[in-house]
Parts: sequence; structure tokens; C-alpha cells
Amino acid sequence: MPFIPHTDHDIQQMLAATGADSIDALFSEIDPSLRDVDISAVPERASEQAIARLMHERANRDAGGLCFIGAGAYEHHIPAAVWEITTRGEFYSAYTPYQPEASQGTLQVVYEYQSMMAGLTGMDVANASLYDGASALAEAVLMAVRANRKSKAARILMPASVHPFYREVAYNICKNQQITFEAIDYDSATGLVDRDQLAAWADEDVTALVIPQPNFFGAIEDVDSLTDWAQNNGALAIGVINPVSLALLKAPGQWGHGEGADIVVGEGQPLGAPMAGGGPYFGILCCRKKHVRQMPGRVVGKTTDMDGRDGYVLTLQPREQHIRRSKATSNICTNQGLLVTAATIHMSLLGNTGLYNVAATCAATTRDLVKRLTAIDGVERVFDSAYFHECALKLPAAAADVLAELAERDIIGGLDLSRFYDGYENTILVCATETKTDEDLAAFAEALGEVLAKHSEAA
Repeated sequence: MPFIPHTDHDIQQMLAATGADSIDALFSEIDPSLRDVDISAVPERASEQAIARLMHERANRDAGGLCFIGAGAYEHHIPAAVWEITTRGEFYSAYTPYQPEASQGTLQVVYEYQSMMAGLTGMDVANASLYDGASALAEAVLMAVRANRKSKAARILMPASVHPFYREVAYNICKNQQITFEAIDYDSATGLVDRDQLAAWADEDVTALVIPQPNFFGAIEDVDSLTDWAQNNGALAIGVINPVSLALLKAPGQWGHGEGADIVVGEGQPLGAPMAGGGPYFGILCCRKKHVRQMPGRVVGKTTDMDGRDGYVLTLQPREQHIRRSKATSNICTNQGLLVTAATIHMSLLGNTGLYNVAATCAATTRDLVKRLTAIDGVERVFDSAYFHECALKLPAAAADVLAELAERDIIGGLDLSRFYDGYENTILVCATETKTDEDLAAFAEALGEVLAKHSEAA
């Protein structure tokens, strides 16, 4: 906060009104060991001007540089019009409608977003979004357990190639719901789901199989056979997607030889939301019509009033149903309205052709980057599978050290995979989007070559 507004007189008035003897008495229920904290290491207070200067200096240090890291959040060009429109007052303050019939503009935006997302994924229904991709996966797991009534085990097959944060969030949210997660390893040569491990569950009661596309390594899974395996074994197929990739790859609604995936989730950040540490982002959740009654969150529908005019309504369930009610499908309580608005405007401006061009440019740029980097002595691809716009590369030196030295050159050179997977101390996950030019790729390749040459000489 800019300043502390309460004077000593204000505080005494507040204490008198509450009947408390002191400020400490207000916190008497908190363990003293948690309140009596040594703050001697905290520096002396500074003036507002000094703090503002410090924050500006730190912000300037973070500005600029070349980013070649993805791993769930991606640097895409956002047309200026997107946030110029989104930050208009009527959009900027949008929130979950409490009296939906009086919030027609908000409902229409959400309806248009749902329509676009259903079209992009090839699914029947989309909800008004969740917090992020990780929480969307957790909600999809809970949804699958409710929807697959033939399964009694509440068992979810979770490939190790699903984003580690997604797996962690899903586990933490679902672990107290008597839901079991079974890890499915990936093939060391391809980075794809290990089919032998999957086959071991063929005769077991499986509730759902999670299918990442592309997976965390950037590799493109054989989604048709995985979807068929799930549905032939009485399990639901939960797709985890990157929405931009769907401009090139088969839509989840077309996976397999049946009706497609059952539930689809993903992170919506690539659609008009800037990269930011911790968000705000928004989660995508779509499903087939037969599962819509188990879908969490709001679903906006379109109708006509008595005068024949278009009208928009919350259908199936009100927002209040999801605030810890006994019959609620979830206690999720957001539609991330501002981010959904930005995504809707973003997709409207790009259109089908624009989104395809973005995806195609991402794929081509990443292949150019991988070609340049693997031309450096000792750098090679880890997996031999097809990929979209991310690729795992093995280095002849420790990834953490190399990335630290690249950072000193204002290059964010990728993700150290050893943070999440054992045995990958020399491996980085790199990403390139349409924002990267030939000059950017050349600068990265040159810098990486120099850093690795220095390590080679030191060895």
C-alpha cells in the first residue's frame, strides 16, 4: 500500500469497538512462535521515493533480453488492439455475473469465447474458464471420476511427460478425494508415453488416461492410439493441449476412431495474455456434450427473449452452486473474465488464418533454432520424435552452469530439465515462437557456442 492510513487514535477507537485490550489480543489465537519473529535482518524503513527508485532499478534489470524458455508459458506477439480494448472500463471490471440477466455484455463475451474454444478443440461444450492450466487438469480429473460411473477405482493414469506443475497441482487437489494417480513413464528414445507400461493396465479398472499434446518435452504424442486405448478399456480420455498448436495439429474432438477425447484442458496464456510470474493466466476446459452436467464452473448459453432479441444466460447451474454446496461439482469460483475477454479479442483479430500462421511460424522457427544449436559440437537432440515449438537438447556441460552464463549475456536459454527429471543434468528444454527473428536465433547460437567452448577449454 502507498501509506498506512491508521493513526494511533484510529487504532484506539477500533480496539474500543471490538472490546480488545491491544493489537496483540486480536491475534491471541495465533501461536506466539509464529508472531514473535526476529526481524532484525529487515533493513530500516526507507522513504517512498527511495523505494520507488529501487523498484524501478530492479525492473530495468529485468527488462529486455532474449527469451527461449517455454515450459507452459510462452512469449507470443499480442496485437496492440487486444489490451487497448480489454482495458476499457466495461471490460476491465468484468467478473463472474451475480445477476446474469443484467450482465448481457459480459455474458456475450463469455459466450463468444466458449464458442471459439469449442471450435478450436473440436469439442461440444466449453466452460467460462478456470484459474490456469494446472487447476483445469485437476478439475478434469474430478470431473472424470464423476462422469465415468462404470469405473469404481477412481484411478487416473498420469504420464510422466505431463507438465510437472500440472501433475503436482492435480495430486494436491485430488489426493484427499480417494483418487489414485498411477505414473506412466515415457520412452527414453522418443519421449513419448511408454506403451509397454500402458499395456500393463489393460485389464485393470482405469477411470481416465491423461494425454498431453504436445507433451512437456515438446514431443507430439500418438493421440489417436492413446485415445482408442483409453476408451477401449473403459476409461475417459483427458487431453492436455496447447491452444496455439491446435491450429496445426488434429483437434482433440477428432482424436481416435470414436468420438474423440472426452475432456480437454489447457493453459490459455498463449492467447493474448502476457508472460508473468504467477499470472494472471486462465485455464481451458472443454468436454463432450454427454459430460456437460459434470462440468465445473459457469456455462453461458444463447437464447431469444419474447421480442425475438438475442439474450445470454447462465445455463445448467448458477454461479452460487459452486461455493461449497453439497451438490456442487466444484467450489471453483472464477471465470477469469478479463483474461477470457483478452483471449476472445485476440482470436477474433487473428482469425483462423492468423492463428495458423502463428503456429506454423513457431514450428518453423523452432526447427531453425534446433538446427543451429545442434550444429555446435556436443549439442544433440534428446528425443527423436516430432515436436511442435519446444525441443529437449543435451549439452556437453551442466545445464545450470550454461544457463547462468547465458543469462549474464541477457539470454534466457531454456529450462534445466534436471529440476524435474533425474539424469538430465546436461539437458535443456528450448522454445522459439513467432517473436524470434533470424538475428535472435543467430545470437543465441553464437552465445551458446562461446559458453560451451569456454567449458571445453576449462575441462
